[in-house]
Amino acid sequence: MFPLIATFFLAVPIIEIYLLIQVGQVIGAGWTIMLVVLTAVIGVWLLRIQGLSTLTRAQHKLQENELPAREILEGMGLLVAGALLLTPGFFTDAIGFFLLFPPTRIWLVSLVASRMVVSTTIKGQARRGHDGNVINGVKYHRDD
Repeated sequence: MFPLIATFFLAVPIIEIYLLIQVGQVIGAGWTIMLVVLTAVIGVWLLRIQGLSTLTRAQHKLQENELPAREILEGMGLLVAGALLLTPGFFTDAIGFFLLFPPTRIWLVSLVASRMVVSTTIKGQARRGHDGNVINGVKYHRDD
């Protein structure tokens, strides 16, 4: 895992520098800087809208006594998107906007969720009959 992370932290700045130089040569340094700032401003604006929407859905699920697991994962994706959008550069902005776009974010969250193992611990006491079956207890139902 460490070699993958190290490669990522080495490759991303190199890609960003390359793209900034290439774009700067075509449109000029001033316009390149303004474009990087503009993408950050637009990204933060979209992040705010998407974040509030995700928070509203999470609160709605909590009010219905449901665990907002998907919304939590979406919120983590939005957190990563925000960090990438605030990082100067076009490559990180592209990945950040990819995570902000709801269909791609939902697809990615579904992919991550399908690989997760969910476990639940129930605290409390249950009375058992002579055959070992629970007489009084709590039953949890999962729709997934």
